[in-house]
Amino acid sequence: MKRLVVGVTGASGAIYAARALEFLRDHAHAEVDVVFTRTARLVWAHEVGTDPAAYGFRTWNPGDFTAPFASGSARVDGMLVVPCSTGSAARIAHGLSTDLVGRAADVMLKERRPLVLVVRESPLSLVHLRNLTQLAEAGAIVMPAAPGFYHRPSTILDLVDQVVSRALDRVGIENELSRRWSGLGDPDAG
Repeated sequence: MKRLVVGVTGASGAIYAARALEFLRDHAHAEVDVVFTRTARLVWAHEVGTDPAAYGFRTWNPGDFTAPFASGSARVDGMLVVPCSTGSAARIAHGLSTDLVGRAADVMLKERRPLVLVVRESPLSLVHLRNLTQLAEAGAIVMPAAPGFYHRPSTILDLVDQVVSRALDRVGIENELSRRWSGLGDPDAG
């Protein structure tokens, strides 16, 4: 059974985290720990409106550095930071473990475990780009929340699922949330 950490930061796009948690709860055989930044709770309440505890995962306080995944000795297979604000990305890029999301991400990098940052910001400044480059150089997977359209989405959920599917792929969680590209000769492509 895979063990994952899902960090949720204060960028707009809480729907990506909600969908990832829903899929992990309903379809993946994974042990999941969840940590919200302080701002993420506010954004979640505004954009999603449900109680994150309803997903049934253990949720950690952002200041609780006693969480097992705050140490490299804990067996964790990967981490999603979804959505990832550029402020959180900057703190992770510079090793500033000011909260549990940052510390867990720091652990993923130092232990060479998958760290997927679903960055939700636009446009990106040169400062953002340099931080994201530094993260990629350190081993993180930087994945902007930018869905493709080859699967011909017809709903917002189709767009969300395409991003979540690709993020879950990066941490080794099998899923069929979105139709996969099979080339231009795809008979379903119309």
